[in-house]
Amino acid sequence: MSLIKSISGIRGTIGGRQGEGLSPLDVVRFTAAFGEFIKRKNDQKAKVVVGRDARISGNMINRLVNNSLIGMGIDVVDLGLSTTPTVEMAVPAMRAQGGIIVTASHNPREWNALKLLNEAGEFISAEDGRQVLNIADGNEMIFADVDNLGRYANYERFVQEHIDKILALPLVDINAIKAAGFRVVVDCINSTGGIAIPPLLKALGVENVEMIHCDPTGEFAHNPEPVPAHLNEISKRVIAKKADVGFAVDPDVDRLAIVCENGEMFGEEYTLVAIADYVLQHQKGNTVSNLSSSKALSDISKNAGVDYFAAAVGEVNVVEKMKEVNAVIGGEGNGGVIYPDLHYGRDAMVGIALFLSYLAKSDKMVSGIRKQYPDYVIQKSKIELDEDIDMDAILSKIKEKYQDYPVNTIDGVKIEFDREWVHLRKSNTEPIVRIYAESRSKDRASALAERFVKELNEMTRTLNNDVK
Repeated sequence: MSLIKSISGIRGTIGGRQGEGLSPLDVVRFTAAFGEFIKRKNDQKAKVVVGRDARISGNMINRLVNNSLIGMGIDVVDLGLSTTPTVEMAVPAMRAQGGIIVTASHNPREWNALKLLNEAGEFISAEDGRQVLNIADGNEMIFADVDNLGRYANYERFVQEHIDKILALPLVDINAIKAAGFRVVVDCINSTGGIAIPPLLKALGVENVEMIHCDPTGEFAHNPEPVPAHLNEISKRVIAKKADVGFAVDPDVDRLAIVCENGEMFGEEYTLVAIADYVLQHQKGNTVSNLSSSKALSDISKNAGVDYFAAAVGEVNVVEKMKEVNAVIGGEGNGGVIYPDLHYGRDAMVGIALFLSYLAKSDKMVSGIRKQYPDYVIQKSKIELDEDIDMDAILSKIKEKYQDYPVNTIDGVKIEFDREWVHLRKSNTEPIVRIYAESRSKDRASALAERFVKELNEMTRTLNNDVK
């Protein structure tokens, strides 16, 4: 069993002893701590929006969350089955003081989590997250008396309101999409994409939709992370149905994977790249992705005559940088698209609408659009750490060794080598160092990653010997 407490929320496996997995007692404790945090920030009676993905434990946890907030004297607006971006949009729309999304995102079925949002519908800051954890650790929660309990309201219509707001975006061309007569296959992993993506496509004028795993039962038909290794079925279905494109989402619908008409993967790194390309053709402005995302976004930004900026890993960091530099598009290389004209959050639904608009106006098939972009390959590796290893000291030595190259240290150490790079960073949730390397070929990327795995291992051994 596993329970991971972080500044962005709490996640864990269902079952086990309190504190060892995501038990009902842990759900109540951390929900109440978030409720206490919300109350301290607001003089008026607070309201929190709650929504969940379709995983099996979701209904149980959702009820615990709702009743814990009511016990804190906080009003609850329960969206029921929803998507992460839908909840993010609902918080400010309903003038709530915060939000909780019950989802473990791309984690397997035995996991669940509480994602915590501020009054803007964005993930809480690191400092706010630390305050929530401190409240929980100190058991500082004060529950309401019987005359001041919170009220409960059910509101399950916001997915449609989310769709309506997407349709109203100037860059979403419904007429062009409808005229194109696209054949589309969608894989919604038997979660809440099934209640959001098909109606979105219908509203966009797509009549020919092949739906696989769109029943929100929570029984994930395959590993829920939308990466190539898990998308064989949709690939085959796109070919069999002679579809123009395939779309796959994760359980909470904030990541989007695209499948080409020939069944090949568009590449999760290139979801953001293609959509940014389309946006930049119509809106001039800066772009942002995290340090571990492909260099391709920087390349197309340069070609469009705008500036690209890198942020530390994590959606909250990307959003903060986007606001700082007034970016018109941004996100993460895992298929996460953030389009500020809609809201500041990763959103697969707006990604689909923008990509179909791009495709409808292009004279190319999906594979042809992909071929327009520089072909980079990212290799991901990791090293497990002993508890007594001072990884900050090792990363400092790496920085010193490569001081003659462009080095970015806002999140670990990223080193640029002409047309390739390597990024070394400590995980926020596991005792490991992640190593990302990108180059123009798989062999080059693998060689670069292996080179730094060896360097880190050698420095670790040296540091151990020095300590002894």
